[in-house]
Amino acid sequence: MAKRRGNLEGSIYERSNGRWLAQVRIQGKRISKNFETQKECRNWVKQMQAQIETGLSWESVKLTLGEYLNRWLKDIEGSVRPKTRFQYIGIVNNHLIPQLGKIKLGDLQPHQVQQLYNSLREQGHSQRNVQLIHSVLHRALKVASKQGLIGRNPASAVALPKISTKEMKVLDDNQARQMMIAAAGHRYEALLHLAVTTGMRMGELLGLKWTDLDWASGILTVHRQVQRLPGKGFVFPEPKTKAGRRMIELGPNTIRLLGEHRNQQELESKRPSWQENGLIFPSNKGTPADQRNLNRIFKELLKHAGLPEIRFHDLRHTAATLMLLNGIPLMVVSRRLGHSKPSVTLDIYGHYLPGMQKEAATLMDELVTPISAKWQQIGSSNPKVR
Repeated sequence: MAKRRGNLEGSIYERSNGRWLAQVRIQGKRISKNFETQKECRNWVKQMQAQIETGLSWESVKLTLGEYLNRWLKDIEGSVRPKTRFQYIGIVNNHLIPQLGKIKLGDLQPHQVQQLYNSLREQGHSQRNVQLIHSVLHRALKVASKQGLIGRNPASAVALPKISTKEMKVLDDNQARQMMIAAAGHRYEALLHLAVTTGMRMGELLGLKWTDLDWASGILTVHRQVQRLPGKGFVFPEPKTKAGRRMIELGPNTIRLLGEHRNQQELESKRPSWQENGLIFPSNKGTPADQRNLNRIFKELLKHAGLPEIRFHDLRHTAATLMLLNGIPLMVVSRRLGHSKPSVTLDIYGHYLPGMQKEAATLMDELVTPISAKWQQIGSSNPKVR
C-alpha cells in the first residue's frame, strides 16, 4: 500500500485494489474513510481538518444524527414548554430521523439537509411546515456546535422556501356587532365578547379562572393558558413572555356579561357530573373546554349570523384593528394584546392603518406651516378676500 502524506492533511493511502484510503486524527484517535480517487481523499481530509479546527469531536464522528437528536430531546425536557417539546418530538420522529437519522453527526452536510427540505416540498408540505422543521434541526445542531460535537452548523447553509404572508381576515365593527347579536344568550356569549374586545388568545381565555377577575376594579389578569397534550391531558402553562402575563381593564358591559355568565355557571355546577376547577369558561362539566369544540361552535355562530368564515384567532386580529382604527394609542393596544413591544404590534397591523397617514399629513402641515402662508391659502380660496 503506497502512502502519501501532505502537510497537515492527514494521511492518504493507495490500496492494492486501486482504491484510496484517507485518515485523520481527532483528539488522538484515528478515523478512516475509503474513496475511489485520490482527489476525493484530499477533499475529505481538508474538510475534516477544517471541521476539527472549528470544534469537531471524536464523539460526533461515532454518533449518528438520530442518536444525537434523541439525546437532545431528553436534555431540553426541563427547558422548553411541554407543548413545544411534544411538537419537537413529532418533527424529529416523523421527518428528521427517517430521512437523516443514520448519518453520522459529524458527516452531515448542507446538501443533505437541503435535499430533505426539497423532498418535503415535493411531498406537499407547506412552506411554514418546512420552516418549522428547519428551526428544530437548526436549534438542535446549534447546541451540538456549542458542545464541540460538530465544527459548524450544516443547517445554516441551506435555502429555505419563503413563507408568503396570508391576508389577515378581520370583522369590521358592524360585523362584530352582528356576531354578538347571533351569540346573545349562548353559553359562550361572554367568551366571544371578551375575545373581540380584548384580543386574548383562545388558550388564554379558556385558562381564565374566576380568581383572575377583580370585580371591583374591573381588571382581568392573564396568568396562564390551557393546552392539551397527547397522553397527558390538559396543562396550564404560564404565558410565553413577561408581556403575556398582563392586566386588562374591562368595560362595564363586559363585566355585566361576565356576571350573567357566572350566574348561569352556578346553575350548571349543581349537576352531579360537574367538576369544579374554578374556570371562567369550562366545558359543561366544569373541566377545561376543548378547543376543537369551541372552534366548531364558533363556525356555526358565524354561519348563523351570515358572516364570512374566519378563524377564532382572527377575533384577536379584529380586536387589534378595531382599537387602532378608532384611535386607541399603539402602546395601549400592544399591552392589551400582550406583545413584547409596540413595534411588534405595528409590524403586524400597520398596513391596516392607511387612513391615519392622511390624518398625520394634514396635522403635520398645520403644525409647521407659517401663519402668513395659511392666510394666503384662505385668500386664494375666497375671491372676496383682498
